[in-house]
Amino acid sequence: MKKALAALALGAAAVLTLAGCTDSAAPTSTSTATEDAGGGELRTVRVAALPIAETGALWAAIDEGIFAEHGLELEVVPAQGGAQAIPALLSGDIDFAIGQPMGPIRADLQDLGVVIFSNYASSNATGEDVNAVVALGDAGIAGPADLAGKRVSVNSLGAAGDLTIRKAVDDAGGDSSTIEFIEVAFPDVKAQLEAGNIDAGWVPDPFRGQVVSGGGVSVVSPYQATIPGLTVLTNFTTQEKIDSDPELVADYAAAMAEALDFAAQNEDAVRAAIAKNLEIPEEAAAGIVLPTFTADLGDAGIEDLAGLAVEYSYIDAEPDFDRLIQPLP
Repeated sequence: MKKALAALALGAAAVLTLAGCTDSAAPTSTSTATEDAGGGELRTVRVAALPIAETGALWAAIDEGIFAEHGLELEVVPAQGGAQAIPALLSGDIDFAIGQPMGPIRADLQDLGVVIFSNYASSNATGEDVNAVVALGDAGIAGPADLAGKRVSVNSLGAAGDLTIRKAVDDAGGDSSTIEFIEVAFPDVKAQLEAGNIDAGWVPDPFRGQVVSGGGVSVVSPYQATIPGLTVLTNFTTQEKIDSDPELVADYAAAMAEALDFAAQNEDAVRAAIAKNLEIPEEAAAGIVLPTFTADLGDAGIEDLAGLAVEYSYIDAEPDFDRLIQPLP
């Protein structure tokens, strides 16, 4: 089914819907080609993604023409989290989403037919990780145990962020049940810290770097502290989409795999795309810690995350992994 590129008004409405009605910065990026290399018509697909550094791989691949080579024209619609994108997937407003796996895990438990078909990016098992809980330098928060009793922001409540933070705090001897988690979009965390509305915030780059470079502290990298190498973002769609349009799904999966390979081998292109689409200085983009871009779901840690979610009563049971995770070549 061919779709025309959405008008500006429709695009703006979609941004508000997918971003949870926040007013945070959320750039929309689209490819500009209308014909593929062979002169054929491109199929327009709408993809929900977070306005964070990791999405640089997607933007860079669009600029490189990788999706156009597979006959696709992408409209990237900003979302605040993977869970927020699921209603748009189910309604057909978008075709694919890039987000945390907790949304799809919950969707499977509700038998909503959401399928993770590839990884997108994994956190770094060692060294500096791609996200962290940060606090202002004078907040008196030096380590994860200090987060007990504090107000801590995450971009999406009940997802991998607060779940892994809780585990890291408990492992450090704190009581994570006393944390008040507050939903704040990543671009707004620095301002909320400075306003005193939160004590700490979980953020990826470039927002982590903005806080730390201004005298803040990196308190803990919760993914690395709990499930080293845990996937940061996955690619998912619906079973209905896979069944009704297998050619489109196969083309998108192949293009995405090529895009992630390109990103892994061309960090400069990814950083340039980050600077362009997030409108930050190139020198700031140069200092961003990038994840491991990969389509491989083999070591994504989704099963471990689901087990942790059961342990902390985020979900009542583990999902049907054979139904939820269907790797595409």
